[in-house]
Amino acid sequence: MELKDLPQGEEIAQIRQSVRKLCEAFPAEYWRALDRDNAYPTNFVNALSEAGYLSVLIPEEFGGSGLPLSAAAAILEEVQRAGANGAACHAQMYIMGALLRHGNQSQKEQYLPKIASGELRLQAFGVTEPTSGTDTSSIKTFAKRDGDHYVVNGQKVWTSRAEHSDLMLLLARTTPKDQAAKRTDGLSVFIVDMREALKAGMTIKPIRTMMNHSTTEVFFEDVRIPAENLIGEEGKGFRYILSGMNAERILIAAECVGDAKWFIEKASAYAGERNVFGRPIGQNQGIQFPIARSYAQMRAAELMVHQAASLFEAGQDCGEQANMAKMLAAEASWAAAEACVQTHGGFAFAEEYDVERKFRETRLYQVAPISTNLILSYISEHVLRMPRSY
Repeated sequence: MELKDLPQGEEIAQIRQSVRKLCEAFPAEYWRALDRDNAYPTNFVNALSEAGYLSVLIPEEFGGSGLPLSAAAAILEEVQRAGANGAACHAQMYIMGALLRHGNQSQKEQYLPKIASGELRLQAFGVTEPTSGTDTSSIKTFAKRDGDHYVVNGQKVWTSRAEHSDLMLLLARTTPKDQAAKRTDGLSVFIVDMREALKAGMTIKPIRTMMNHSTTEVFFEDVRIPAENLIGEEGKGFRYILSGMNAERILIAAECVGDAKWFIEKASAYAGERNVFGRPIGQNQGIQFPIARSYAQMRAAELMVHQAASLFEAGQDCGEQANMAKMLAAEASWAAAEACVQTHGGFAFAEEYDVERKFRETRLYQVAPISTNLILSYISEHVLRMPRSY
């Protein structure tokens, strides 16, 4: 059976239907072939771009749709629910928040129309480093001012889509950590034109992972970035990045809800079709209950996603809700994945059923873009006012 959508208004309902229609042109066979070859879904990303779905958050004056975050969340949820993989392009939606909120008018006019039209891709997010992990304040990539340029040296890791992006949003130190008043001071954000950087000191090394995620390491060796590409004020970059993380968590949570719906629909349908010992396996409570429980988890997470998006759109503090939405949705999608595997038994491991691919893909969100443990630490400290744990 197809799960019903929660009411969100006619506009969101129409967006959902349109995305479903687009995804029908990219069936399971398309994603299996890409996964087998570890290839990037260029045609799918182009189709989303041409349909305007990757520019929904860009204001109309710059060629976008000017829609709220809940519209972007609905798009990504439907992509995942269709069995596709929004990770190939989801970053563009939340990366551009730094440019939208903190970029100057000249930067917006230069980049946003081309991003909206699909002429430029802003897909790469250079933050994490091998030695710092999620301790962002300890990154070592350094941007030193040299006249009308910054000279960048350092390394980033888990920089997904770097090989398929024209622009990167880069976080680098502009003041050494031991000279900053606070550990989060002295970090700055830059727009990097990767087409130019690749000619002058930037190299990209792919990292093969358990899922097709186009993940890379990026190395900077005396890469010169025009000073005009600095977003906002020098040294205030951590705050700019932080302001976009709530949107990131909400959108990833929406993807996890979409994954959960795919697994639940797949498992419940198979449970009704598969006959063993003369009856459908779905007649057994051992099959029914895990699927039903994951459905309940998914609906609860879905409501949290909607609440977090509503608060974000109203300009209210939504850190608590965004983090909980991401954690609960990731747990719901994983529970649904487990139930789907158990329901399919041995067939779950066969490529043609698509379960094993989606199983690998959704497991990522227990870890990225923020781990469950860090979310629990956030809730403990900032919501429950317990002592800081790290």
